[in-house]
Amino acid sequence: MRTIHKIEAPAKLPSRKRVAAYARVTSGKDAALHSLSAQISYYNSLIQRNAEWLFVGIYADEALTGTKADRPEFQRLMKDCRDGKVEMIITKSISRFARNTVTTLEAVRELKTLGVEVWFERENVSSLSGDGELMLTILSSFAQEESRSASENKLWQIKRDFKKGKPVGFFGMYGYDYEDGKNVVNEEQAAVIRLMFEWYIGGMGMMAIAQRLNGQGIPAYLGGRWHQERIGELLANEKLTGNAVLQKYYTVDHISKAQKRNRGEKDRYFVEGTHPAIISMEVFEAARRIRASRAAHFKNRDSSANTYPFSSIIHCENCGKNYKRKKTAVGFVWQCSTFLHEGKAFCPAKQIPEGTLSAVAAEVLGMAEFDGAVFKSKITGIRVPGDNHLAFVFSDGNIVHREWKDRSRRESWTEENRQRAREHALRGRRGGSSQ
Repeated sequence: MRTIHKIEAPAKLPSRKRVAAYARVTSGKDAALHSLSAQISYYNSLIQRNAEWLFVGIYADEALTGTKADRPEFQRLMKDCRDGKVEMIITKSISRFARNTVTTLEAVRELKTLGVEVWFERENVSSLSGDGELMLTILSSFAQEESRSASENKLWQIKRDFKKGKPVGFFGMYGYDYEDGKNVVNEEQAAVIRLMFEWYIGGMGMMAIAQRLNGQGIPAYLGGRWHQERIGELLANEKLTGNAVLQKYYTVDHISKAQKRNRGEKDRYFVEGTHPAIISMEVFEAARRIRASRAAHFKNRDSSANTYPFSSIIHCENCGKNYKRKKTAVGFVWQCSTFLHEGKAFCPAKQIPEGTLSAVAAEVLGMAEFDGAVFKSKITGIRVPGDNHLAFVFSDGNIVHREWKDRSRRESWTEENRQRAREHALRGRRGGSSQ
């Protein structure tokens, strides 16, 4: 007789569902931050009290608005769901999860394919229930409409304030400090601004002003360096006169919250005396007229400034900027824009003679002489990884590398340069004989 022993299978422990919670409040308000803390405490207790749930964590965002799609904690939660770390999400309401229908449904449908349930407490809706998606579509539409209505009410209030000429407070503007709810003049920075206008009206260009300020060690806003664009912004900012143009920008829609410059799509309002002035309106208008005159002069002088075959094509890999065309004593050259604006200390890239550039491009294309039309049809870019090195990027993705040689002093001397040197030497001899 055989002896048979029964081996009992170990009792299976009930599997516990991995549960997380998502919370979000508008940041910048003490009451809201207290609400966020209360939500975290509530969900922590709720999940850990349930014996069938395994607490995974709380994902909490402090969002400026309810419509931003780039909430970091929400994105981290979605990643953990994709990685199988979360099986169920509990959240307060659809409007806390997302305030537009598309965002809500895209997220819920992706989670559904992953087998992850989303439970909306206020609406008492589960995303995995039979009629869950239908209910979500309807409720999300209500949430989106609520967001639109709130946004329109806020815009109406802003427009009403604009019409009344309500003074505006602005932050982070060079020349002013914001103290006790008011803009006050920063006298040290105001002196620099007055110099800018004086130099500009006196004939200096914006690039020259930036270089002069940097050369004198005068820091820009937050201690940075001055750039041509920043000088231009200040010269064109009416707030320096103590007045303000309201509604320079407007919100495109309540979902994206994108800001667009107002170019006549909306009314604008010019309000006088909203804050202390740094410069007079007469000085501001004088600078504005000079700027308009210079812009018209340069436009008329060279209407084909952007039609050169090499424009926006040559890319400096040392600093990341493009090369620009420049006229020198030996002819036209192409130079990195950082070198032109900031100097050699910020980008030591060598200038490339235009004739050399054309000759190398013709060689790469297998042409006897350079043809701009053929070049533009076949080359999408020229990279400059180092001195005397060019990498031509073809439209089909192929890259051809070439080295170029510096011109000798004899080659760089044109007949015009020789004549200028002879005249200079002759003037020198005449001056010496008169002594």
